[in-house]
Amino acid sequence: MPGTRKLGRTSDQRKAMLRAMVTFLLENGKIETTVTRAKEVAAMTEKMITLGKSSELHSKRQVFAYVTKEAVAKKLFDEIAPKYADRKGGYTKIIKIGPRRGDAAEMAIIQLV
Repeated sequence: MPGTRKLGRTSDQRKAMLRAMVTFLLENGKIETTVTRAKEVAAMTEKMITLGKSSELHSKRQVFAYVTKEAVAKKLFDEIAPKYADRKGGYTKIIKIGPRRGDAAEMAIIQLV
């Protein structure tokens, strides 16, 4: 279930960070972050793509309320979601790339499949 990790932030900061990271992932296709953040972003991105596969007004409003850029939300409905129409899940992939130099945090690349 998305939203179970606190990530060392207050709830409003955590929501804002996840919204921004999900938007950036949908916009660019891949991002580099820590493993725990990548797992949270993957869960929310999966939910947004699943909502994008539906063409109902309610799901569109939910996506537009979560994704911070309108152009990215349109891209989700027009390009990304139709690409995964026959797929039931597993839209993202997390690849571990080793520790970060400064604080040795485990880093990962998350990308759309």
